[in-house]
Amino acid sequence: MKAVKVQDVQPDNRTDVIMKTIFGAGENGQVTMGIAVFPPGARVPAQNAAAHACDEYSYIIKGSIRIMSGGQEQRLSAQQASFIPAGEEHWAYNDSESDCELIWSLIEK
Repeated sequence: MKAVKVQDVQPDNRTDVIMKTIFGAGENGQVTMGIAVFPPGARVPAQNAAAHACDEYSYIIKGSIRIMSGGQEQRLSAQQASFIPAGEEHWAYNDSESDCELIWSLIEK
């Protein structure tokens, strides 16, 4: 077993959100897992949409966030989860007045 204190993990080099990769695909096979904090006004990616070669799962811990995935927009709030299939274009935008914290995982197919 490997246990990690999230506060000890250095954030990825980003200016838009605080993103920490807790476990990487090289460590545990086909899963990459992390935590992200979207401050108000943060959007990932900054423009347009992105897609991954992996399935993406997210769980909202605190706050809310507006997402677009597969051409549909919706709001996710604390205690909600999402699944974005590999290859599906998506973005996330915190249009609220408080931080949105979430856990994410990328699962290789």
